[in-house]
Amino acid sequence: MLNAWFPRQRIAVVVVLQPVADRLTRRRSLRAPFSSLFPELPGFSYAGRFFPQAAACLRIVLQADPHAKCRRSISERISIVPSPQKFYAWPLAGILALAGATALAQSPATSIDGTWSGTAQYNGQQVPLRFEVHGSGTQVQAALLNGKQRSASSSGSYSDGHLVLQFDYYANTLDATLQSGTLTGTFSGRGRSIAFTAEKNAKPESPSPAPAPIGGDWEVEVKSAKSESAWTLHVKQSGPNVEAVIQRIDGDTGSLYGVWRNGQYEISHFTAAGPSYAVLRPQADGTLQLTVPSHGGASQTWTARRPQQARAAGLATPDDPLQHTRLHNPSQPLTFSAKDLNGKTVSSTDPAFKSKVVIVSIGGSWCPNCHDEAPLLESLYRKYHARGLDVVELSFEEEKQLANPTRLRAMIQRYGLSYQVLLAGTPDQLNEKLPGVDHLDSWPTTFFIGRDGQVKAIHTGFSGPATGEAHHDLEKETDALVKKLLS
Repeated sequence: MLNAWFPRQRIAVVVVLQPVADRLTRRRSLRAPFSSLFPELPGFSYAGRFFPQAAACLRIVLQADPHAKCRRSISERISIVPSPQKFYAWPLAGILALAGATALAQSPATSIDGTWSGTAQYNGQQVPLRFEVHGSGTQVQAALLNGKQRSASSSGSYSDGHLVLQFDYYANTLDATLQSGTLTGTFSGRGRSIAFTAEKNAKPESPSPAPAPIGGDWEVEVKSAKSESAWTLHVKQSGPNVEAVIQRIDGDTGSLYGVWRNGQYEISHFTAAGPSYAVLRPQADGTLQLTVPSHGGASQTWTARRPQQARAAGLATPDDPLQHTRLHNPSQPLTFSAKDLNGKTVSSTDPAFKSKVVIVSIGGSWCPNCHDEAPLLESLYRKYHARGLDVVELSFEEEKQLANPTRLRAMIQRYGLSYQVLLAGTPDQLNEKLPGVDHLDSWPTTFFIGRDGQVKAIHTGFSGPATGEAHHDLEKETDALVKKLLS
């Protein structure tokens, strides 16, 4: 019975019951057979079988209460076998046993509540991981922590030292086991599994002295597969601490946090989408070396310069997101046809779009920058739908998610999206589904269509909240463009 009720709290029951039973057996006027309370444990006949560590626990009890009087020695009670002599106990012993077991289950030593810090193994590097957890059973709430950003779990559970956190809006799972104060587990999803360990309230390593000043704007010289010649790197610095973000044509990295150690800044984050990691090394000539490790132990390294240095060196500026993607024939309308999540086909030629201003966004629930864009699209839709604005997202998902779009549904729920979201195909079908568009190579890419059905503007990528002023400027510019098209 006890074994079924409290499989992980057996020792606690012995600790409570043994002294109580010893004392209360003297109350002959209120005695009852111990075996009648817990039939599976007549007396302590099975102590050696069910509670192999009982002797050590009872020593702790006796040390805490040196005046306790026991009818038998520890060794006698641990080695006892069924005998004619029975132990008797007042029924209150059973109640106290349950209370003792429950108390242990909620004790600080086994509670999952608190802030956990550790490292994850990612592309051969140790990436910091920090998260907070509250609750027990199936009522666990948690969030991954990165600066001021919190990536909340969709659901969570904790039982018998096993923690599971679901981040449905990215289809990722944190699964870990608590043992000796350390959580050991994996963060997995989309075919990858990242091992990590974490401890509660772990103190971070101290920074090195004399941090190099790198705050401000930089331009990273690149030759990307998307025909880019430069990226933007923005760094905010406070003493040895930095917060950096890299802006590419397809969007930004999100905030990356780091500390000055051993002549470099290792910058990273670990969000619900997963980890990201890079290294910034100040150089003697005033440039920065940016290194990003990749899968298999290889890495890529680029040089970052201040914008004025880049101009003096004759280097190209970062691509204009309004010029990167273009229609091959600007006079041709953008056409699409895909099914919504209820299986209904929606096409660009539907009467519902006639004489409307339509925003068509190319996205995917796996794409962090698409998550960043979604709240802006929802805000515009709510603000201007009554005046003739429609918003459509063409979502490109993996085959598994196309068949059962759980991640996309979770994303829609997370941001409260009320505009139309369509399942357009897999990511490698992008150019097949939308022919006639040059340099269509980024998620998101957003088309702004006028009331006459013609594409008026195309914006590649998205500057998310991590980009600060760039994000606010994009919100204002997009709002102004929509109002102009509606007028």
